[in-house]
This record gives sequence, C-alpha cells and structure tokens, in this order.
Amino acid sequence: MDIERLKQILDLVREQGFAEFEIEADGLRLRIRREASDAAPLAPHGSVLPAAGRAMPPHARSPLVPPAAAAESDPTATEIELAVVKSPIVGTFYRSPEPGAPPFVDVGSRVTKGQVLCIIEAMKLMNEIDAECDGEVVSIYVESGQPVQYGERLFAIRTD
Repeated sequence: MDIERLKQILDLVREQGFAEFEIEADGLRLRIRREASDAAPLAPHGSVLPAAGRAMPPHARSPLVPPAAAAESDPTATEIELAVVKSPIVGTFYRSPEPGAPPFVDVGSRVTKGQVLCIIEAMKLMNEIDAECDGEVVSIYVESGQPVQYGERLFAIRTD
C-alpha cells in the first residue's frame, strides 16, 4: 500500500467522521480508530468490519446512567440502568417480520432476554437481533427500512 493510498484512506475517514475503520489489502491490515463523541464505527462499501476470522457478538449493549448534573441536583434520585442495543452488522433495519405486520416491539413494550427486537437484512440474509436482558423498551433510535451501521444504537432498554 503506497503513501498516496494511505492519504486517501485517512481523508475518507476524516470526511465521513468514522470512529473506526479497518481494511486489509495486499497482505497489510490497517485499522484506524479514533476517540469520537457520538460517531459510530462505520464500514465503507467494499470493506469488511470486523476482520475476517473474528466473530461478532449477537449485539452489543452498554449501561448508561442519568447525567451527573441531574444526579447532583437531586440527591435522592435513583440511578436508572439502560441497556443500549447496538447493531452488530451493517444492513437495513426492520421493526417487523414482514411489510404490514405489527412491529416486534414498541416504546413501552416489556421484553425478556432472547426476545426478538428487530431484523437487520445484510446481503439478503435476515438477522434477528435479540434482547440481552429483561426490561422495558424506552427508546427506538432507527426507523424501519433505514440503513444502519456497525455499532449504531438501535434500542434502549430499561433493565429490571
């Protein structure tokens, strides 16, 4: 990989605001990762994330707590733990099993561990995304039919 190609890749990463980028070509694997506030790791067309041979988890989740300012203003406030379900793949997000069918879940729906939350279509394969905990859906970040990127937030679930 020559220096000009590396410069083009770095420019692309900067322009698109990628938080993470990985490419393997000519026997060289290049991974660019930067700290970004809300940027999600993205895979450009023609590349593969994560690297071949590494398995992706069914989906990622991260606990969140209320902002520190809110907790400081009310000392009796209790912490609420949210599990954020993120996309494990790049694809198209669907809230229901087929067009015209009711969605798997809505805001306010109670879910149990293993329950299907949505489907992400990738390369003509329908991938079910399951809840990893019991709780209540408090937020849905993506509209049905929208493309999603690897690591993009899909749902927030208030855990039991």
